[in-house]
Amino acid sequence: MREFSTPGTDLAPVTGNLTDDLARQAEQAPDTVLVCRWHEPDDGTPGWRDVTAAELWAEVRAVARGLIAAGVEVGDRVALMSRTRYEWTLLDYAIWCCGAVTVPVYESSSAEQVHTILTDSGAVAIIVEHALHAGRVAEQREGLAQLRHVWSIDTDTEVPGDSGGVVRELCILGAEVDDPVVDERRASIGPDDVASLIYTSGTTGRPKGCMLTHGAFLAEVDVTTRELAELFEPDDARTLLFLPLAHVLARIVQIGCVRTGTPLAHSAGFARIGEDLRSFEPTFVLGVPRVFERLFNAASQQATADGRGRLFDRAAEVAIAYSRGLDAGRVPVRVRAQRAALGRVLEQRMHGALGGRCRWAVSGGAPLGERLTHFYRGLGLTVLEGYGLTETTASICSNVPDALKIGTVGRPLPGAAVRVADDGELLFRGPQVFSGYWQDPEATAEVLERDGWLHSGDIGEVDDEGFVRITGRKKEIIVTAGGKNVAPGVLEERLRTHPLIDQCVVVGDGQPYVAALITLDVEALRLWAGEHDALGGGTRVKDLDDDELLALASRDTAVRAAVQTGVDAANQAVSKAEAVRRFVVLPRRWTEDDGQLTPSLKLKRRVVLRESHDEIEALYV
Repeated sequence: MREFSTPGTDLAPVTGNLTDDLARQAEQAPDTVLVCRWHEPDDGTPGWRDVTAAELWAEVRAVARGLIAAGVEVGDRVALMSRTRYEWTLLDYAIWCCGAVTVPVYESSSAEQVHTILTDSGAVAIIVEHALHAGRVAEQREGLAQLRHVWSIDTDTEVPGDSGGVVRELCILGAEVDDPVVDERRASIGPDDVASLIYTSGTTGRPKGCMLTHGAFLAEVDVTTRELAELFEPDDARTLLFLPLAHVLARIVQIGCVRTGTPLAHSAGFARIGEDLRSFEPTFVLGVPRVFERLFNAASQQATADGRGRLFDRAAEVAIAYSRGLDAGRVPVRVRAQRAALGRVLEQRMHGALGGRCRWAVSGGAPLGERLTHFYRGLGLTVLEGYGLTETTASICSNVPDALKIGTVGRPLPGAAVRVADDGELLFRGPQVFSGYWQDPEATAEVLERDGWLHSGDIGEVDDEGFVRITGRKKEIIVTAGGKNVAPGVLEERLRTHPLIDQCVVVGDGQPYVAALITLDVEALRLWAGEHDALGGGTRVKDLDDDELLALASRDTAVRAAVQTGVDAANQAVSKAEAVRRFVVLPRRWTEDDGQLTPSLKLKRRVVLRESHDEIEALYV
């Protein structure tokens, strides 16, 4: 059994809680800008408005007083269902400040999912974003006897009792609560108390509530901000958060920014990301692999549409070669010269899309793929891949600026350790590991050993320097009829780099060969059709809606030939026995709304396999 640990000089915290950093900033550096909030005045110019530490702390305490006045007790669970926005951060700290526990709910969750989380957590209150969310709660209200309050962030909601939004309402409600009451509540919370109950996204079954303590968050944030000091500490450091704050990795960035005094802005949806990136100009961003894949594919397709596709492809290959040269310790003079000559092509299309000042990116949730990671570093944006679970309070391994090995998820963070079990499963231990699943000791015992080792469910390896490489999911390993073990992740990563491919699932368990289900990227498909005069010509494509276009493309021989080039390229990464022999282009997309994707854009493999049973069967006829 192989094991590697990274020494840590600090023990897990024994005092304090997550509100201490904000209180310290307000006292010691009250004028430090902690949040930049988008503001659209009725009679002025919209833009980013600074919120100082003193202002944020005062508002947090005012809302906390309102929660206390409303009857929220120490240890009560308060659900928070909203997109990423300023109020999410404000309410999160206010819930902690009054001694309660935040229960994040993805804003895309269905009424049934909301009911499951509220029932299981026993939440006494839920703060929703708007009337649509309130309606989902109302559908299930009869079965939620413990739920006493439904508040709304927005003012256009019809939630009973709302008088201009939850922030204003709670500030008014708590006006008579004295400051010492808040201080007493806040002081009563320590590292062993639960800070957040985060429900797993449910890719492998019914969601379970992960109990994450203040101490686990503090340990994670402490080591993350120290290891990633080059991101958080420069004078011009700032970040735009667009991942859902219901995702634990986004919460760590939020808390890390408060700790280090790094300005944080929120972007409330993918429709606004481009505009927000250009106006806010972050120096680092956080994303999941699909964000970086789509950014690359969009730039590639637009370059092709502009007649500069070959130049873009050449510049991309040079960027990759440059990054590989950095790994080798020597970049050939020819590659340096080509990068200098072609760099502007990429800078215009990639750096501009990220705001023009972005130097670092953090990617988590799934492997990004070596070529794409080399590409971004070659153009001047270093993507630091890490690995973690909700159960590890986000990252427990990470590449860092002074210890980076592309193709891995880095070493265990200081104070953490990794172990490779006899069957290849990765086990982790560290102060950021969760304390168990809420009211589910049986499920906890299945993954968490008594000595603190957490079974990740992922298969991987650890090299001699301690860098961890993820090779697949334990429950997703495909065993073909010939007995060949195939980890589908490698092929799926490669396939998604093709501009036309949106998502894919590799299949073949118990079958004579490996095959794939493939969905198409609608935007890329429209650009490609116009460039290649395909699918009946540009006029016809323009008149088709997305569903009609996907149905037509799934039967088109030119589209299939283009996708085949992506399959051929992906097959080069694996042995012949692991290669995709057949594939089907589906006439539909997999989306979060339809239930095939989680809010963090992970595929729910079980759902896809169940819904695509007939297409899979046809691949083996």
